[in-house]
Amino acid sequence: MNIWLVMLVGGLLTFATRLSFILLLHRIRVPEWFRRGLRFVPVAVLSAIILPELTRPEGTLFLSWRNPQLLAGAVAILVAWRTKNVILTIVAGMAALLVFQFVLGII
Repeated sequence: MNIWLVMLVGGLLTFATRLSFILLLHRIRVPEWFRRGLRFVPVAVLSAIILPELTRPEGTLFLSWRNPQLLAGAVAILVAWRTKNVILTIVAGMAALLVFQFVLGII
C-alpha cells in the first residue's frame, strides 16, 4: 500500500508543479529573451542525459575509436542532421551500435 501512496503523491506533485508553470506563464508577461531561452531547454536536457552515456560507458572517460557508443552516437548525429527524422535517427543509431559492437568484438 505504501508504494501506491508514494506513486500517487509523486504523480500529483509532478502534475501540480507542471500545472503551476502553465498557469503562471499564461498570466505573467515573460520577457522575449526568456522565451527564446526556453526553446533550448529540451535540447540541453537531452544532451546532458545522452553525452555522458556516449563518452563514459563504463564510468570513466573513454574517447576512442574503440568506443561503439561514441561511434554510434556520431552516426545518429549525422543521420539526424541530414534527415531531420527522429525514427530514422533512432533506428540508424541502434543499428550502428550493433554493427560497431560486432566489429569491435564486444558482442
